[in-house]
Amino acid sequence: QVQLVESGGGLVQPGGSLRLSCAASGFTFNRYWMYWVRQAPGKGLEWVSSIDTRGSSTYYADSVKGRFTISRDNAKNTLYLQMNNLKPDDTALYYCSTSKDGTIRGQGTQVTVSS
Repeated sequence: QVQLVESGGGLVQPGGSLRLSCAASGFTFNRYWMYWVRQAPGKGLEWVSSIDTRGSSTYYADSVKGRFTISRDNAKNTLYLQMNNLKPDDTALYYCSTSKDGTIRGQGTQVTVSS
């Protein structure tokens, strides 16, 4: 079955950076678009970014455009999210997913941006 395991979250000061990883298994990773979604405290799931099967096309929510970079390594079945210039509003539980609505996702990794 599909298994997605996120890692790399933590506590960071505003302006800092983090790199999230998502190890995928149980499906043919290189045949799927992949997504990052997040859920802030008390809010619903929010789409963050998408990447096509080869990593050649990427898409971002306006709130993270220019600060976050999605990438993938199909040889390692791993998805990444490089997050720079983090803001307190980026505080959330971050999930990787096989769909934009986050229906199938991992357990998440917590990102907290605070001074």
